[in-house]
Formats: sequence, structure tokens, C-alpha cells
Amino acid sequence: MAKLSKYPDKQIDTITQELIAVFEKHKSPVDLSLVVLGNMVTNLLVSSVGVNQREILAKTFSDALLNSIKNSN
Repeated sequence: MAKLSKYPDKQIDTITQELIAVFEKHKSPVDLSLVVLGNMVTNLLVSSVGVNQREILAKTFSDALLNSIKNSN
């Protein structure tokens, strides 16, 4: 999703592939996968981000997601 990251591409790709494998293992349809990913994002924001920054980070994340699907053509 992100064009620039402080994390190595290999690390991002490895984690992404592991998450995809979990969804495939459970034969998770797209809508269930999106619910699970949304719950994970919410959990990360609530458990790891200060109250004052949550909405800002959620907005930044959602904007990046929208941009990534607009530019995927």
C-alpha cells in the first residue's frame, strides 16, 4: 500500500504472504477477510496509539488505502 516505507520490502512481503496464507487456510471470502483486517487495524489503533492520534492515523491510513486502489489500474 505505501510507496515509501522505513521497513524493507522483504519484511513487508513476508508478513503479507503469511497473512494471505492464513486467509487461504481458512478459505476466507473477501468480505470476511476485510472484516478481519478492519478489526486488526482497529485493535492496533486502540491498543497502540494515543487517543489524540487515533483519528488522524485512521484518516491517513484510509486515504493511503483509497490512493492505492485508485492507482492500481
